Amino acid sequence: MGAPIYLDGFATLPLSPEARSAILSVWDHPGNAGSPNAAGERAAGIIADGRAEVAALIGAAPGEIIFTSGATEANNLALLGVAQSAVKGEFDRKRIVVSAVEHKAVLEPARMLEKQGFSVSIAPVDREGRLDLAAFEDLLGDDVLIASVMLVNNETGVIQPVAEAAALVHAVGGLMHSDAAQAAGKIAIDVLDLDVDYLSLSAHKCYGPMGVGALYVGAHAPKPMPLVHGGGQQYAVRPGTEPVALIAGFGAAAKVARSRLEGDDCHGRLLICKLLERLASRQLRFSRITGDAAVVPGSAALQLADVDADQLCVTVARDVSLSTGSACTSGQIKQSHVLEAIGISEDDARHVIRIFCHRYQDVDEVEAAADRIVAAADQSRLAAGEVRQ
Repeated sequence: MGAPIYLDGFATLPLSPEARSAILSVWDHPGNAGSPNAAGERAAGIIADGRAEVAALIGAAPGEIIFTSGATEANNLALLGVAQSAVKGEFDRKRIVVSAVEHKAVLEPARMLEKQGFSVSIAPVDREGRLDLAAFEDLLGDDVLIASVMLVNNETGVIQPVAEAAALVHAVGGLMHSDAAQAAGKIAIDVLDLDVDYLSLSAHKCYGPMGVGALYVGAHAPKPMPLVHGGGQQYAVRPGTEPVALIAGFGAAAKVARSRLEGDDCHGRLLICKLLERLASRQLRFSRITGDAAVVPGSAALQLADVDADQLCVTVARDVSLSTGSACTSGQIKQSHVLEAIGISEDDARHVIRIFCHRYQDVDEVEAAADRIVAAADQSRLAAGEVRQ
């Protein structure tokens, strides 16, 4: 048997051939960017090139990119780092505003800050999972230090109105952060158009390697206080020896993504359309929980009629890789906070799966996956005791 057909692209994406080649090339020639020798100079040049490519992907300047271990660290650095600056007296503001559908890597730092004397306000979303801008505006005031609204949700694929939210936050003098881990390389991003002060990225969500991400810190924005302390690398905001090979892979993936944005967009839309058409033609009843909201190309969050999503994922696992929610919160018994925020009941949430079709798949592959999902859904119903005539 071959590998399962991979539809769990929200969790991670395949490593692009260009990123793999870049990583292997660096590993063949070790060097520390802090070393005063030829190998160190080569490593420093690779890091500079990677930083430039990541910056170009989001319309930033290279000097505005801080490499991290991933988007989780970038989110923590943005929220906790800015909050530490506030504690030191640089800002007389003590309130954080986050959307109800943020990744746990934003919600948990916010909860930590709440324990440290900050107040946290949770902005609701509508029934399609999109930020309620009117309710968001009502939460804003001159005590807001920073707000965080993700660009693309990791469970529904819904594209959030970050630019509109940023305008509202800046109108009251606050700072704006966006977790763009699920957006970078999938939709066009320009930090100037979004008008964000901070933006988090993850390499493995855009066909790069796991273990590296970045935080965009606008040249105009206050520098976050470092969460760790060391040798002063990366403007002392995130010290530590840079992972040269991973940064090279991130840069290569970013370069490819930027050149393929339009093509990937069309390809993703085609694949998800064909997959859903195939499910429907095989009489699998489902609905898109996001309604008419704009979603990242290639994605769908589906509520399946009379099919237990967890059981389906287990049944089809040898043929198709599927997921029922965020891979970062797998194993939890509690209902997804994202589905709960949308207003989906705990019972209905048991029937929801998320799908993302990636760049390297074709129509035949996703249609074959649809056939196997339908067959597994039939088995799941039978296992649950449905009477078949």
